[in-house]
Amino acid sequence: MYRSELTSNSNGNSSVSSSYIENGYMDTSPLMDSEKVVKEFLQQQTVKGVDGHLIEFSEALSTVAKALRQVAEGRASAQAEAAEWKRKYELERARNLWKEHEELSSGDGHCDTKSEKAGSISSQNEMRNLINDQSERCCEKHGIGSLEVLKDGMAYNPMVVHNKIAKKVSFKLQWGCNGKKNGQLKHDIVSFERGNITTEERSSKQIFLKWESHPQTLLILTKPNSTSVRVVCAEMARWLNDQKKINVYVEPRVRTELLSESSYFDFVQTWKDDEEVLLLHTKVDLVITLGGDGTVLWAASMFKGPVPPVVPFSLGSLGFMTPFQSEHYREYLDAILKGPISITLRHRLQCYIIRDSAKDELEKEGPFIVLNEVTIDRGISSFLTNLECYCDNSFVTSVQGDGLILSTTSGSTAYSLAAGGSMVHPQVPGILFTPICPHSLSFRPLILPEYAILRVQVPFNSRGHTWASFDGKDRKQLAPGDALVCSMAPWPVPTACQLDSTSDFLHSIHDGLHWNLRKTQSFDGPLDS
Repeated sequence: MYRSELTSNSNGNSSVSSSYIENGYMDTSPLMDSEKVVKEFLQQQTVKGVDGHLIEFSEALSTVAKALRQVAEGRASAQAEAAEWKRKYELERARNLWKEHEELSSGDGHCDTKSEKAGSISSQNEMRNLINDQSERCCEKHGIGSLEVLKDGMAYNPMVVHNKIAKKVSFKLQWGCNGKKNGQLKHDIVSFERGNITTEERSSKQIFLKWESHPQTLLILTKPNSTSVRVVCAEMARWLNDQKKINVYVEPRVRTELLSESSYFDFVQTWKDDEEVLLLHTKVDLVITLGGDGTVLWAASMFKGPVPPVVPFSLGSLGFMTPFQSEHYREYLDAILKGPISITLRHRLQCYIIRDSAKDELEKEGPFIVLNEVTIDRGISSFLTNLECYCDNSFVTSVQGDGLILSTTSGSTAYSLAAGGSMVHPQVPGILFTPICPHSLSFRPLILPEYAILRVQVPFNSRGHTWASFDGKDRKQLAPGDALVCSMAPWPVPTACQLDSTSDFLHSIHDGLHWNLRKTQSFDGPLDS
């Protein structure tokens, strides 16, 4: 058959050309010529409105990315559902095979022919393999259960037994991804026996620290520009040297101030450079802070790794982490130096910044160690922040507002509380996820587990830059494409308690925040019966 087509010659006149089609084949040379003409035409055209096209293209890419993410999530859900139905089908098949085996074995008590006996053995082996295969798949997929389906030393189907009573299977618990241990063992609070999971009571609700030998070296950190703090520091250093025969370290600034008062304080030691500060935790047995919560934050920031026990004395305006009064420092230090002492393990966050220009995630800035919180805000920009948040590679939400706070439980009474977050006991291991003035009525704060790895990324279509600050310091700019990765630091800050961790926490929110303070309702007399 013949097909007529219109083509244009070089003079612009239209003519009719024919292409022969035989057995479904068509000569494609005219089409290829047409493609060349189109390409030459596009190359000759000038592109106008480049900025507008780039903006539209960026928005289109963002829409496509969201659609692809939804498709991926739907595909993963469908695959999981299909795998579950396949598992149920194979278990049902194994149960039917077991029934056939039971009927054959209970019919005459024996098989009449060799073929029937061989078929029975084959069915039994096939059933056993199916059950074992399902057990292994369960372990590999979830990493939390290891089925042990045993009866008289043989594998069997727990759904069908001789007496028609289903027997519960036993299992084991394994921690970590796909059953691999990652060091976060919880066997001290979780027990399991014959398929029943229970949580055990801890051996001690309060953590105690007992000295193996007498402390020899103390570090005193003070609040700057305070006359009262300087007086207490001088008295404490003199008492520790004369009465307790303890080596005293102070900051270079403090040593200069003490020597300006008297040459007696020549025994006080200090450091010369930052390299000695990095090794300070190997020399100091105990850290004493004289000031408020800010002094405790400063003490924690000095130790990037392990932190010696901290004894915080209240000489500042805020006292959520400073339970000791400076007037009775001798009695407190006597008891602390003898031991044992009750402590609160205050968890810290470890943060890294990965720039868009980085070749891989190993090329990063940090670490930044924080005791209170890391804050991501819009800075001086008039635009709302646009942040994409992920938790363990799972998309959490997009933050549109003034910013986001990732806080420790010790920092729950700081910026997170002012932004609407909850107050959390400092020994609760978790990460607080608190938005700052979100542009949504349904955006409520979250508390995530301590093993979560959070990633906050500035999308490429963000209208402006954002800023990240760590405990109010080390402010860093985040451009579109940059990301901040946050996780729990392996080195907590052990702070000494006056009574115990819970009593000190409740006292701090009652005294510092006047929590739930109201006038008591009057009682005029007995109620009518």
